[in-house]
Amino acid sequence: MKGGMNEASNLKDSAQENGVQTNQYSAISPPSSPVAQDEPFSTYFEDKVAIPETGNQIFSFRKLWAFTGPGFLMSIAYLDPGNIESDLQSGAKAGFKLLWVLLGATIIGLLLQRLAARLGVVTGMHLAEVCNRQYPTVPRIILWFMVELAIIGSDMQEVIGCAIALNLLSVGRIPLWAGVIITITDTFVFLFLDKYGLRKLEAFFGFLITVMALSFGYEYVVVKPNQGELLKGMFMPYCTDCGPVQMEQAVGIIGAVIMPHNIYLHSALVKSRDIDRKNKKEIKEANKYYFIESTIALFVSFLINVFVVAVFAEAFYNKTNMEVNNLCNATGSPHTDLFPLNNGTLEVDIYKGGVVLGCFFGPAALYIWAIGILAAGQSSTMTGTYSGQFVMEGFLNLRWSRFARVLLTRSIAITPTLLVAIFQDVQHLTGMNDFLNVLQSMQLPFALIPILTFTSLTSIMNDFANGLVWKISGGIVILMVCAINMYFVVVYVTALNSVLLYVLAALLSVAYLCFVGYLAWYCLVALGVSCLDFGSRTEMGPSRHTDIYLLNDMDTDALVER
Repeated sequence: MKGGMNEASNLKDSAQENGVQTNQYSAISPPSSPVAQDEPFSTYFEDKVAIPETGNQIFSFRKLWAFTGPGFLMSIAYLDPGNIESDLQSGAKAGFKLLWVLLGATIIGLLLQRLAARLGVVTGMHLAEVCNRQYPTVPRIILWFMVELAIIGSDMQEVIGCAIALNLLSVGRIPLWAGVIITITDTFVFLFLDKYGLRKLEAFFGFLITVMALSFGYEYVVVKPNQGELLKGMFMPYCTDCGPVQMEQAVGIIGAVIMPHNIYLHSALVKSRDIDRKNKKEIKEANKYYFIESTIALFVSFLINVFVVAVFAEAFYNKTNMEVNNLCNATGSPHTDLFPLNNGTLEVDIYKGGVVLGCFFGPAALYIWAIGILAAGQSSTMTGTYSGQFVMEGFLNLRWSRFARVLLTRSIAITPTLLVAIFQDVQHLTGMNDFLNVLQSMQLPFALIPILTFTSLTSIMNDFANGLVWKISGGIVILMVCAINMYFVVVYVTALNSVLLYVLAALLSVAYLCFVGYLAWYCLVALGVSCLDFGSRTEMGPSRHTDIYLLNDMDTDALVER
């Protein structure tokens, strides 16, 4: 008996040495490695930011400052080149009329990011790691593949955004493919800044956000938008005289703002603070400060997005190609051929947007625009790389050296980007951007459904599981977002005008909807729809996996027996 107790004690110590914590508020425990490791495996956060003690204060700016960082890194996804392009197209096509959609999408994004942060804080694991332990093998691999597609699509927009900015800054001397290579190289360099301290890395991201705010803020001041129309568009949910073009743009705004890989990213970034997960008070406090920080960060990102929408709404709404061509020709711009001599409505993208600003407001406006786009692309490329790392390591449980992991994840995302840059010129990328937005819209259920599922399970979140209000409202929001984005996909596919593509899309849709249906069933069981819980009788059910992997639900003697 004594030997058995010693064996149990040794097992417990071993589990703790390998990073397993079995306590009331640490519901999921990372699996112990079968091979002894000299030092714990680390993805990025080799050092954690200490949280100062402030007594029993209800609110402390010192603590808020200690928690500040992850939310701003997360908010960069709301400022990537794909979002900037969506903003400028919204202003050019609908004026100020869709600002309320941008505001609503940002608020929905904040609520979803709250769920992601809570999962990371309470469990000490990010979403990809929880998916690894909760889903069976085949669904898990499919889920990883779909999220990886979203990351690749986002990364292509971000890297090409940087390349376009470099092309504008160099007056066309740096071609698109060269800009992609430069971006890849400097991203590798910047990614190792955290070796000099996590806070320095976060400060660098803060600097890039500041550059964006100053650049797009400068354009805002120069253009001087109508403030009354801006406030009206932001707080009055209307869209008078709007047609299919404006409706599609509204859907595109939601698809651009709410990005699937950002949910995975935020759940990982919150692990960078030194929180005692055995202490319920500390977890509750961390959740509070992370939510405040995320609110501030997304407010800043919303303002920057408003700058871009307002600039193009004021200056270029209802402008024709002929008007722009004549003005660019009068100012001696070398890019007049971008705008055909017809009375068609002006269509802009990141590249044409910079050119038009240069024609209307001088070369300074063009170069400052390009600097803002470069900051947006560079920062979002770096956070996209972090997302790829967390997703791949979490789903596949990689234990490679850090350089090998960076090289693999970057190669997967960058290879298609480089091919596009080589075979496409900078003037013909709008169609590709629309396709990438559709691709990311299709992947949204593969982040939103899992995050609602796992934050609703008391076996995972204990006292911090979603209450009834959050379950219902979260389910409605996710259903609405997914439905809106599916509409966006349908509109895009029907515009292709190809029977072969229709048939291919139909076949893929069947497989896609089957998998989404499986995730939705799993989620409904987690939300408490017990009549659907027949998982214990199948190999694919949630009950079986919950029992296996929630190690703290098993006492030490049971572990010894197993």
